[in-house]
Amino acid sequence: MSVLRALRQVTASSSRSVTRTVARSGPLRLATVQLAPQASMTAARAFSASVRRFSEGSTDVVLSQKLAEELKYEKEAVADAPGEPEFLKTFKEQGMWEIQDVAGNDEVTLIRKFGNETIRMMFSIADIQSAEEEPEYEQEEGGGGEDQPLHSYPIRASFSITKGNGKGSINIDTMCQEGAFIIDNMSYYPDAQLGTELTAEADWKRRGLYIGPQFDTLDVSVQEEIEKWVQERGINENLATFVPEYSEYKEQKEYVRWLDNVKNFVDA
Repeated sequence: MSVLRALRQVTASSSRSVTRTVARSGPLRLATVQLAPQASMTAARAFSASVRRFSEGSTDVVLSQKLAEELKYEKEAVADAPGEPEFLKTFKEQGMWEIQDVAGNDEVTLIRKFGNETIRMMFSIADIQSAEEEPEYEQEEGGGGEDQPLHSYPIRASFSITKGNGKGSINIDTMCQEGAFIIDNMSYYPDAQLGTELTAEADWKRRGLYIGPQFDTLDVSVQEEIEKWVQERGINENLATFVPEYSEYKEQKEYVRWLDNVKNFVDA
């Protein structure tokens, strides 16, 4: 039985009791009987309004409390290290890459100039969650313990390199892992816009084009020269170390934002 229904029953019972009492009292019966239902309706409306403020679900309050506890814990962890982390300050001071990070998005873009070239890199923090779901036995097979890198999980990263003279675009798909970029594929697009545009139409058009061979099938000497070519453009060990660190930093910020948004929705 709902609380509102119980309140109405109690009010109705009280009204009947007042009616019986007034019946013995004589002439005042009509005035007293008219006031009792009005007071009952006012109380019911006030109670109903207070219930609606907390939505209609019976689990809302408990869920809100749990979200608040998790939010408090995560915010306290962040408060222990206020401001930007040291690795991010150092990276920005180098002045090589510009970070484009939109709150609420899971993708991060880094851009830099190299001569007449514009180099753009993109990676996603979604790869962190995929790595966390890896079975424990697979992680243990690596052994090593303390010898393992701090960030050993792979993160996909893609690069596009364009030139101001309209010579097209070179796109490079890589895997960032253990402080290095492992090249998977290197493709060339004569239309720079087609090679860099992030739309469904452009993606569909790219699927019908020859994107080049798998990188590891190239002659070893060609592979080595391509690796030197990309390293000269800042696609190196320093950047490969930064990517997983920033991914964890952003993922933590987005998680706190997500907790706050969900709690506010439940409480509305």
